[in-house]
Amino acid sequence: MVLSRRPSTTKYRQKESGDSANNLDEGDTCNEQSSKASDYSADGIPSQSATFENRLCKIIMKTTASFVILVIAVLAASCFAFQPLSYTATPTTTVSSSTELRQSTASNDAPPLKRNPPRKIFLMVEPTPFTHVSGYANRFNEMLKYLSKAGDDVEILTTDTNTPKNQHPKEIFGYNIHHTLGFTFPLYHDISLTLDLPEMKGSSILDRLKPDLIHVTSPGFVLLAAIFYARTMCIPLVMSFHTHMPRYAANYLGFIPGIEEFAWKLIRFAHTRADLTLCTSPQIKKELNDNGVSRVDVWRKGIDTERFDPKFRDSEMRKVMSDNNPDDFLMVYVGRLGGEKRIMDVRDIMEKMPNARFAVVGKGPQMAELKEHFKGTKTVFLGQRSGDELSQAFASADAFIMPSDSETLGFVVLESMASGVPVVAANAGGIPSIITNEKDGFLVETADIDGYVKRLKELEDKKYRETMGKAARAEAERWGWEAATSVLRNVQYEKAMINFHSRAFGGFGKPRTRGLLRLFAFRVKNVFRRLGARLGLVSKSNGNTKAKNEQQAVSI
Repeated sequence: MVLSRRPSTTKYRQKESGDSANNLDEGDTCNEQSSKASDYSADGIPSQSATFENRLCKIIMKTTASFVILVIAVLAASCFAFQPLSYTATPTTTVSSSTELRQSTASNDAPPLKRNPPRKIFLMVEPTPFTHVSGYANRFNEMLKYLSKAGDDVEILTTDTNTPKNQHPKEIFGYNIHHTLGFTFPLYHDISLTLDLPEMKGSSILDRLKPDLIHVTSPGFVLLAAIFYARTMCIPLVMSFHTHMPRYAANYLGFIPGIEEFAWKLIRFAHTRADLTLCTSPQIKKELNDNGVSRVDVWRKGIDTERFDPKFRDSEMRKVMSDNNPDDFLMVYVGRLGGEKRIMDVRDIMEKMPNARFAVVGKGPQMAELKEHFKGTKTVFLGQRSGDELSQAFASADAFIMPSDSETLGFVVLESMASGVPVVAANAGGIPSIITNEKDGFLVETADIDGYVKRLKELEDKKYRETMGKAARAEAERWGWEAATSVLRNVQYEKAMINFHSRAFGGFGKPRTRGLLRLFAFRVKNVFRRLGARLGLVSKSNGNTKAKNEQQAVSI
């Protein structure tokens, strides 16, 4: 009897379940379909297919709910993880005075140097700061000194075609220095640049080190290699901006129409691909922002107040600098000798100050031209000096003159202030972030010869000069390298890593990235909407309307 009854039951069940399915709307749930199908059975025996459908629907519903909960949890955790940490950011609003700009990067709010655990950092730097003498070189040497103190693991890639290979430094503060093939920059023979080709040493270092971030200098050529490595290996990228390339382009290639705007386009191309750009003054930060570079922060200044100190004032050095006329008013310039420094302007100043003398310390591509330009004046060229001689050259002058309008910061200005020597400088670039006009130095508009003469004559008063020198020294003492490096490693590097993770899944830096993400989000939503419609969780009409609206928004 059982065998004869099962076929009739199956047949009857199939017929009735088929009829009941036709009476259901598309919006009914799986449970409703299963309950109605189970009502049709022979001799009180439940339908096997209905039981199977009911179980299948429950499994699908549980799986979908679990998946949705998982997605929500992941997104929530991601949003929490990518929230900016608490840090004192540089204000992006326009600042009305140089004093306010200086206060925006106060030195007394730095976190402890070892607040964060040690990190692995790959530093790509050109020109080399290890055989190249400048404020830029001092910054990197001091940075590495305090990164070593903090316990960070750093590998360094640089290039140096001007130093014999057997004289290349191999390490500094316990960090390995790797040299890759490079070339001499045609417009500036003292500088070596590199693309890290064909050796690609950076790739092998990255494979071995597996760094937390890459820090590369800009502008230059090595940053192109850094962008490639950061993109292909998904590593946060920090660029530090040290040279005002548009101003240099105008000085050296001004005969080419539109060269300054072209330089800004190159900067935008590179720096929009960085997770954080560091510059050396609030003024340069504002200029980068105004020219389309976002995610910019100020890398704080620092000064070695033991190396640059009024105690280095030396009568013998003053005799050398003044051509054995130590009682005359003595001006000094220390730094690179290039056209962008506007050193030639000083001759016009000297013609209006016949008793003043001028000492030039440094070397550069314009040295021969400057010697010819200053022939017949009371000018002495001392060449490049270092160590105690450099400290003596700063401290033995009566005034430091800086006519350059292309300084991103002007470390020599800060070094002169630390030496107790007042500075008369151009009111341009990053210099106003150092000097408070008429308090610890003077700011003069670029190429205003009469303005320079007026301020320098005021400094011929010895008592007034000493008072301003003491104020300059007090200002310089506020800025220490340990505090600057602490902010760099604990705040700014961390900020770069947050930016990396929060921007387009690890490193899209191109413009219009937001449109790609919106398109991706639309496609994901569309998949879930279709799944919901199939399961009866969302009506098809509503889903289609929302999808069309979102597709139009994405296309816009």
